[in-house]
Amino acid sequence: MALDSAIAEISIKQNLEQFLVVLSVSLSVATLSRLFSWFRRIPYTLLLVIVGLGLAFVNVRLVNLSPELILEIFLPPLLFEAAWNIRWRDLKDSLVPVGLFAVLGVIISVLGIAFPVSQLTGLSLPIALLLGASLSATDPVSVVALFRELGAGKRLTVVMEGESLFNDGVAVVAFVLLVGIPLGIEEFSVPVTIARFATFAGLGIGVGCLVGFGISYITQRFDYSLVEQSLTLVSAYGTYLLVEELGGSGVIGVVTVGLILGNFGSRIGMTPRTRLIVSEFWEFLSFFVNSIVFLLIGDQIRFGSLAQNLDLIVVAIISVLLTRAIVIFGLGTISNQLSSTTFNWREFTVLWWGGLRGGVSIALALSVPTLLSGRQEIIDAVFGVVLFTLLFQGLTTQFFLEKLDLIGDQAQRQQYTEGLARRTALNRVLEHLKRIEDSPELDPEFYRYQHQLVLGQLRSVEEEITQLQTQHPQLLTVSMEQLQEELVDIEADTYAEFIRAGRLNNNLSPMLQGVLNQAIEKIVEEEREAA
Repeated sequence: MALDSAIAEISIKQNLEQFLVVLSVSLSVATLSRLFSWFRRIPYTLLLVIVGLGLAFVNVRLVNLSPELILEIFLPPLLFEAAWNIRWRDLKDSLVPVGLFAVLGVIISVLGIAFPVSQLTGLSLPIALLLGASLSATDPVSVVALFRELGAGKRLTVVMEGESLFNDGVAVVAFVLLVGIPLGIEEFSVPVTIARFATFAGLGIGVGCLVGFGISYITQRFDYSLVEQSLTLVSAYGTYLLVEELGGSGVIGVVTVGLILGNFGSRIGMTPRTRLIVSEFWEFLSFFVNSIVFLLIGDQIRFGSLAQNLDLIVVAIISVLLTRAIVIFGLGTISNQLSSTTFNWREFTVLWWGGLRGGVSIALALSVPTLLSGRQEIIDAVFGVVLFTLLFQGLTTQFFLEKLDLIGDQAQRQQYTEGLARRTALNRVLEHLKRIEDSPELDPEFYRYQHQLVLGQLRSVEEEITQLQTQHPQLLTVSMEQLQEELVDIEADTYAEFIRAGRLNNNLSPMLQGVLNQAIEKIVEEEREAA
């Protein structure tokens, strides 16, 4: 018994040491990327992969990366944070392309990757199908961050994020459905596959809705930011584990609960201060988890094994690019006919090129049963494709955005908005100074000094705002948009206050619910822009 206890203590100590090493390396990379301007040109997640590759090249292994580590520890917070921050109105407007890319797109990707790989490399079709399922999940974390930094179109960001959120769940379900075929324990049947997929997705959505709406109404009863923050964390992990235990898709469950809490629960059950605290908490957690995951992706590469399967990797890369083109340009054209949200060929090109693969693909590949003879080939092919998409496509996405003229005026809008906010703040300072002007405790000279100082700052801000308006006339609409949002926000806050006080029923009329929904979208957008 004493020996078991000693072994357990040693294991815990080693795991803690490994964790601290990984965290130290990740934070060092983050710090360097902020200190040196050249590194800022490389998305932070890609920089972590490069550092991990360097460590792997000199055979320094930080930790063993298991699929359970990604799927059960890292994946829920990443999915929840993305779902929490996505605007339901924007996602609703883009549901047609997102649905087509996330469902039919996964099917096309699985088949489009499996058949060429099976025909050209000698892998059996069941093994190739597992490879296709592993590579059908997109992971555009670095691309979306680049979109936001450069001010690319909001539709591109929403579709890219929405597709990734939902196709992760579909890809995991497809993998689970296909993994039994090469083991000989299941046979492929279209009706059975559809029924099982409906069960996986239905359980995820059902449990996600129960947890999301349940926590939303619970948080109406009190205002304690630490507890509400903890409830969101429990909901992310709890939903994933509960749905998986029931035989459903934990990924779909986490996405569902994140969407509900981010767009509904955070509004009716949380004060503005609590919403900000919770959003900042998830921003930190997402940064923390992404830092570890992308560093470990590079660190787990086995260069010798990749070299032995170079032909398989090349075929897989070409298949991924071709199937991605079919999905985006083919299904995108259909989406343009069915939806009011349309895209042009330049936007399709960026969506095609930005379809990176990452942590989910690697987790699925590593979870292939060791009994299968083609397991190592799947792992090598997935790692090769992930490296290509992250390093080559990820580092050249900015070039595509610039050449295709898809960089918007987000930087100017942000500067203009900050100028308006500073002008408002300085005017409030002047109002306060006027109220205390006759205070007997206040020295007149000190008052005049402060008054002139604020007036000078206000004149400087006014000049900056006027200059921006002259150079970018389209910014004049920002003031009108802000006023409209402020009016809606005041109205929605009043309704939410009445609900919390019990003076208004939770079952709001469509008109009042519409006002609340608009305010929800405004809060989420503000928090995202602040991030």
